[in-house]
Amino acid sequence: MANPNLSSFIWAVADLLRGDYKQSEYGKVILPFTVLRRLDCVLEPTKAAVLAEKQTREAAGLNPEPFLLRKAGQFFYNTSPLDLKKLMGDQDHIGENLRAYLQAFSPAVRDIFESFEFHTQIDKLAKSGLLYMVTEKFTTIDLHPAVVSNAEMGAVFEELIRKFAELSNETAGEHFTPREVIRLMVNLLFIEDDQALTKPGVVRSLYDPTAGTGGMLSVADEHLSSLNPDARLVMYGQELNPESYAICKADMLIKGQDMANIILGNTLSSDGLGGKHFDYMLSNPPFGVEWKKIEKEIRKEAEQQGFDGRFGPGLPRVSDGSLLFLLHLIQKMRPAVDGGSRFGIVLNGSPLFTGGAGSGESEIRRYVLENDLVEAIIGLPTDMFYNTGISTYVWIVSNRKPAARKGKVQLIDASSFWQKMRKSLGSKRKELSPAHIDDITRLFGDFAESTRDGAPISRIFKNEDFGYRTITVERPERDAAGQVVLGLKGKAKGKPVANTSLRDTENVPLSEDVDSYFKREVLPHAPDAWIDADKTKVGYEIAFNRHFYVFKPPRPLAEIDAELKGVTDRILSLIGGLSA
Repeated sequence: MANPNLSSFIWAVADLLRGDYKQSEYGKVILPFTVLRRLDCVLEPTKAAVLAEKQTREAAGLNPEPFLLRKAGQFFYNTSPLDLKKLMGDQDHIGENLRAYLQAFSPAVRDIFESFEFHTQIDKLAKSGLLYMVTEKFTTIDLHPAVVSNAEMGAVFEELIRKFAELSNETAGEHFTPREVIRLMVNLLFIEDDQALTKPGVVRSLYDPTAGTGGMLSVADEHLSSLNPDARLVMYGQELNPESYAICKADMLIKGQDMANIILGNTLSSDGLGGKHFDYMLSNPPFGVEWKKIEKEIRKEAEQQGFDGRFGPGLPRVSDGSLLFLLHLIQKMRPAVDGGSRFGIVLNGSPLFTGGAGSGESEIRRYVLENDLVEAIIGLPTDMFYNTGISTYVWIVSNRKPAARKGKVQLIDASSFWQKMRKSLGSKRKELSPAHIDDITRLFGDFAESTRDGAPISRIFKNEDFGYRTITVERPERDAAGQVVLGLKGKAKGKPVANTSLRDTENVPLSEDVDSYFKREVLPHAPDAWIDADKTKVGYEIAFNRHFYVFKPPRPLAEIDAELKGVTDRILSLIGGLSA
């Protein structure tokens, strides 16, 4: 069977399920069976040797597990004499034999199928009279790594997961990261690390707190291996969705990674890898998803641990938890004295500018910019993701910036870097070509201002360029005669009383002197105004689009008039033709 047809072949199993299963439930059967068949094929060449080894070691009174792992040549094994093809020989006992086969896997693999709740599906398929037919269908697919590579298998998983997500009508935030976006992020992540790219035998750690099915981890591994076959990435991840966790864990298992590094659970409310730090990190957290369900745990950590925990800099509004993931990754960075870290995270537009001075969002931006952690932000085209068409941005964050980047942030507008897909996939209508990825990577690597067709596409700013002070401008209360009312008590005695209805605020760039700004912009219009210094707040925002705006003058009025006259004349002639 040709590999390009693999996913459609697996998808054909849905024809068997139609009627007995809702469309949104197809994944509960197809995904675990795909994983099972993959593991079945991987273990096939060593099956006889593993069974013989088990008998030998048990006869000697030894724990066979370490010997079985060695014989299997994997991080897992199966001690049943059965495999999927042998199950076909006993149609009447397919259910109990399949359960026995699953139970004979090593514990880490059994956890995968428990996360899928696969036993529930076996019962349901058996009651519907479909269990034998579905199992038989999967035995016809050869999923051995020699036939279907890890990369191809990952792509199949991603496509199946995406299809099931669409059928389940998932929310816009729960999307899957397109492969080309991951490739771009991985390029940007490794571009400055010559050691990892050239040094023989180098080992680096990579972490994804929203691991999904493991796509980001897999692409990063493939990329580093292609650049330096002697390098090794040790991969870690945490995932909330049990099915995605099961697939990610299975994928890591097949690639020889330690499955104990993949954790099930909510990263924000229960960090499954607490105390660990990583060389590299990648994440595509859900966009604009509220965190009300875990608000109690988040606020408790913020209050009790402050900057010793993850959320010391501030908390964003409950309606959007994107910046919580940014803070989580910052806390996972290896200290700079130990070599530091770099990470890439995909966020929507709101973390750039939502929230005024003093708000949680602004305080988080203030923390990352004042601590010189942001290397670059890249604006991607719209319609890049499967379930949402909104604008997205890749943040590259590091606590080991190269000397040239210190104190600076690079903004790259890559919104015009796309090609139309031959066929839309949900909301995804555009994609980055390899040439686009290379182009963006080059712009990042050059770290220079750049224009194209008269419009800026790369700009360099100082960190403080994004900061401002919000000053409160007060005006005096006046009596009926127009005289300024003065305070009578305490600190306010003898000073003008502020008229709250005339109160206003002004945002003054950090790079500008407040008094100079006030004299120039406020006093000419309100000579009696003053600044209440106690109310001044520092804020940060990154008005990304404003920095790339190019003014296009309107067309001359004469040209517009002529065009309108032409249209009017055509309408009149059409009306005349109808009445003739």
